[in-house]
Amino acid sequence: MNDIGLSVLDLSPVASGRSTSAALAETLDLARSAESFGYQRYWLAEHHNIGSVASSSPTVLIEAVANATSTIRVGSGGIMLPNWSPLVVAETFRVLEALHPGRIDLGLGRAPGTDQLTAIALRRSREALTADDFPEQYNELLAYVDGFPDDHPFAPIRAIPDDVDLPPVFILGSSLYGGQAAAAFGTGFAFAGHFGAADPAEAVRGYRDGFRPSTRRAEPHVVLGVAAIVADTHERAEQLALANDLSMVRLMQGRPGPLPSPEEAAEHHWTLQERNLAHSRRHFSSIGTPAEVKHDLERRAKEAEADELMVVTQVHDAAERVRSYELLADAWS
Repeated sequence: MNDIGLSVLDLSPVASGRSTSAALAETLDLARSAESFGYQRYWLAEHHNIGSVASSSPTVLIEAVANATSTIRVGSGGIMLPNWSPLVVAETFRVLEALHPGRIDLGLGRAPGTDQLTAIALRRSREALTADDFPEQYNELLAYVDGFPDDHPFAPIRAIPDDVDLPPVFILGSSLYGGQAAAAFGTGFAFAGHFGAADPAEAVRGYRDGFRPSTRRAEPHVVLGVAAIVADTHERAEQLALANDLSMVRLMQGRPGPLPSPEEAAEHHWTLQERNLAHSRRHFSSIGTPAEVKHDLERRAKEAEADELMVVTQVHDAAERVRSYELLADAWS
């Protein structure tokens, strides 16, 4: 059996021809399947005002997924901390931990998870959009659990319920900063290898070299996000991947929409710019048969010294998405 764990990152993709609420129902179905396939974690993303993504409220989805399953760990991939009050995050995740003991993860990110206008609506001011105060926010979050200094104005405030700890914390990153922050705070580190700008190996090396043990984590732990599409044949995997290519191109061009079907992608009249954009993103993805994808993911895990791979699979048909995760899990073990 492979020593590298497999987990799921779910954006609740919205497929063309189906409703956004249907995407949420498909998330619950996939979570149940992922648990039966042996995946370790099931993380829900936070994105806002993106037509191809229904996962706008990860805390609600975490509760729904945890209720729909019984053993798999469930968490945020992630909570975009600048969008939230640290007190609300501390309270919410203590509630989740109390309701589902030992099964919840708290992944924290810095990005808004949306466009600039929506980010202003989320954060209520342009000033908050440019504030670089993630360390202060994180320390405030912890203080609602561990306690503030006696002379702090928030010293009387504690996150209730106060008889459970925070779930395990992971700091997310797509650049070198995330690893540096995770190392300094002694948290787990989840690198977005499915779209990150930095070299995963460099980001992880910086995290491992700089890791300072904390009261919540004694050893570093690296989760590497990867994009994968697996099918019974290489030809079908490529057809599924072409549809995802088209979805990503539209997002990069500022016109996001539902995830197109393979038939829509095949009939699309691709411009040279679109083809170049699609080509520039392909190196982030592992596509093919179970054996092909397993081999490529093992390479990615080895190069980045990952302890765990978190797989995101964007496929139009819900049954084919479940099948992709099933084929990968069977090949992996």
